[in-house]
Amino acid sequence: MCYGKCARCIGHSLVWLAILCIVANILLYFPNGETKYASENHLSRFVWFFSGIVGGGLLMFLPAFVFIGLEQDDCCGCCGHENCGKRCAMLSSVLAALIGIAGSGYCVIVAALGLAEGPVCRDSFGQWNYTFANTDGQYLLDTSTWSQCTEPKHIVEWNVSLFSILLALGGIEFILCLIQVINGVMGGICGYCCSRQQPCRCHHPEPPEPPSHSQLHRVLQHCYGWQALGSNLHRAVCRQSSQDSRKLSCSEHWGERIWL
Repeated sequence: MCYGKCARCIGHSLVWLAILCIVANILLYFPNGETKYASENHLSRFVWFFSGIVGGGLLMFLPAFVFIGLEQDDCCGCCGHENCGKRCAMLSSVLAALIGIAGSGYCVIVAALGLAEGPVCRDSFGQWNYTFANTDGQYLLDTSTWSQCTEPKHIVEWNVSLFSILLALGGIEFILCLIQVINGVMGGICGYCCSRQQPCRCHHPEPPEPPSHSQLHRVLQHCYGWQALGSNLHRAVCRQSSQDSRKLSCSEHWGERIWL
């Protein structure tokens, strides 16, 4: 089992779930597609907690992109070693998963509180209040009481549907991040991929090219000049090989062999 592929799958899922959370939270501001209720502050107070936009939305993009970035071709990682680098990356993804757990947990809690309290609506007496605040969420099981809200129309259905969607999406995000915590710990302990057949390609610097014939010729001329000046170096007499015009062989060596 490759833990990196599992993390990448979780990351892609979190991206789509975060987008859906943001859309659901935005729709809560416009009951029946109207904007006047938001401007008049006739919305549930839990709508303004931005649970879907921040908790289940923007905050989830951080762990999602971290998980997606774990599946890369470069295996050298942070330490420059194939195994150590990937293990460090998998363990660091646990911290990102904990951030995702916090964000999704916030989304779930706020959505649950919004469902329990109910929407702000105008009752039969023409007053704007939380009509179902004292029912402890029992109004969810008794749909006949929903008609007590006269304005906005179908506001109970609107709030219940969208808060339920946020609750479900936040719960899925929470489970996925919890799975990644386990996946990251296992990947850090057992290695990035338990299958030894998966090659790990690291980028190593290429060896320098050997010197050309003209470069060797200039070096020999330089050495010969030093000998003419009376240095302690022995004279190097080089001849061109008959087999390959680019190969040089030295008849004498001075001191120790020098590679340039």
